[in-house]
Amino acid sequence: MLELYQFELSQYSEKVRLILDYKGLAYRKIEVTPGVGQLEVFRLSGQGQVPVLKDGDTVISDSTAIAMYLDRKYPDKPLIPTDPKERGQCLLMEEWADESIGPKSRKVLYGALSQNPSFRTAILPKDTPDFLKTVVGGVPSELLEVLGMGIGWGADSVKDARDSLKQDLEALSLLLSDRPYLVTDAPCLADFAVAGLSLLLKIPEGPYLDVPEQLKGQGIPGLADSSAYETFFNWRDRLYVNYRKPLTSTGATDSTPKSIEID
Repeated sequence: MLELYQFELSQYSEKVRLILDYKGLAYRKIEVTPGVGQLEVFRLSGQGQVPVLKDGDTVISDSTAIAMYLDRKYPDKPLIPTDPKERGQCLLMEEWADESIGPKSRKVLYGALSQNPSFRTAILPKDTPDFLKTVVGGVPSELLEVLGMGIGWGADSVKDARDSLKQDLEALSLLLSDRPYLVTDAPCLADFAVAGLSLLLKIPEGPYLDVPEQLKGQGIPGLADSSAYETFFNWRDRLYVNYRKPLTSTGATDSTPKSIEID
């Protein structure tokens, strides 16, 4: 069985999970503990980031490389259109989602977490000790803002990212106002990239992610709850209903992430 080394709330892991489910491929999720767990990922793939896909003796890192591998190895339900113009649009939009929606949504999420202690603790992994949740929730917002400035995620940077995401979501809503998918009449890599990379803007409702129930349907204020982007999030909801396999289903997806073991 395919093995996906992942973080449950990783946007790029979600992009791969959407693709795996769309293609109907059975896989086992292996949840990587940030920090120490990434040593195993490094040993496996030569780098420390998730997602990493293991298919027998073949190991692939990077969500785009994984998507391309899956399309070559398992060609049913192809991800890339054959028409040259549509192929170009698909690849361009996939790259844009990776480099735009992904980084900016992490930045605005940090801004939201720094202002909301309860949201901050709710988003921690389910097995986080209570004392650590207390510590994280008790960190003053002012300190988090100072720390954010140190990595380029200060208040001004977060505002710029939010404003840019508003433009992105408006553009996507306009594109989807009269068509079922972003490029063709069938889903392609661009659709799964955009949907997966928007994970942190609004966490999908329904039994798709192993996260606390109170997080489902929650997202960035002013983005996730704005009627201006309702077209986009309704489209994404339909994509999940049609192609994402629920955690309770039997067959393709092992619903419970497994922890990796460090030698």
